Amino acid sequence: MNSVIWAQFAKDKRNPLMILLFIAGSILMTLLFAGGVYSPTTVYVFSEEENATEIEEKWEELLNVDDSFQFVIVESEQARDDVQSGKVDVAVKLMEQDYRLVIASELPTIPYVQQHVDKVFQREAQISAIASSSNDDQVREEIESYLANAPFQLETQGLETEEIPQFNMSTQLLFAFTFFVSMFILGLRVNNVTSDKVSGVWDRMILSPLSKTSMYCGYIIYSFLIALFQVTVVLLVFKYMMNYEVGDNLWLIILIATFFIFSMISIAMLITGFVKSPEQFYAIYPSVIPLLPLISGAYMPPETITHPVLVFVADLFPFSHAMDAVMSVAFYGAGFQDVIMQLVIILLIGVIAMGVGINLIERRS
Repeated sequence: MNSVIWAQFAKDKRNPLMILLFIAGSILMTLLFAGGVYSPTTVYVFSEEENATEIEEKWEELLNVDDSFQFVIVESEQARDDVQSGKVDVAVKLMEQDYRLVIASELPTIPYVQQHVDKVFQREAQISAIASSSNDDQVREEIESYLANAPFQLETQGLETEEIPQFNMSTQLLFAFTFFVSMFILGLRVNNVTSDKVSGVWDRMILSPLSKTSMYCGYIIYSFLIALFQVTVVLLVFKYMMNYEVGDNLWLIILIATFFIFSMISIAMLITGFVKSPEQFYAIYPSVIPLLPLISGAYMPPETITHPVLVFVADLFPFSHAMDAVMSVAFYGAGFQDVIMQLVIILLIGVIAMGVGINLIERRS
């Protein structure tokens, strides 16, 4: 078994570019589609009124109350140029009691910015109206104190814990793309079984003292280790270098990934049992694997895929169960006992697929 593992490692050692490209690809895909390093959305503010400095300082303080946005004072020319060139999505032209949005195209962030700015301006207009009608200089402090200690308080909490879980689409896409790339890495490694059969290496190993169990274990263990290495590296990079919220139980997420990788190796072994050459595997496997995240809803918000047929098909593969488990850990603080059912299902799928796949390979031999 060790000789098989070292033989597969020697192949990648001579040409490590493929593995490195897959690792870099999973990181780049997340950065491209999930927004990169997490940071508040920067919004430029400027004023062209006579007392522009006073207006900008007043509204900058009032607008910067939400951690999702960062309002920055800039010159009007810079704001318009950066919006036009796409450096920022939107800028806000400030006036005494009104504002205008400066945009170049309809982007998804613009409605959220407009909603926040409109809310701040409406609240300030109400407070100013009350202050002017009452002729009381202390009315603003009284209103803010009253709002802070209102007679009716609204409290919210989650179903399972008092803390409300904060869903983050970027984190979901991180897990989706990481698992997606790992499926290709392990699939290519499992395909070495077919490659060695066609080249005659398999027959020479059969004539050696190696048992078939050791041969299969060598291919499976190496595929498992190389895929787990990719998943671990990507998760560590995004957690400690790019400040992604992946939860506090990173070890549990990696444990879920180990179950998922084993199960997907079994799926790849099952496909190997149906093909006769590496070229057939390359034609079938890359055509089937990209469909799993789609039907599992990994690229969309939760509960988007509700069609019973799609849900049933997705449950036949480990991808949807692994995503449910890691999302529960990352967003809801689930522990091992909470995800054990998903792990059992993933393991069961892997055991069945592995048994059928090896049986088909032996019969074809």
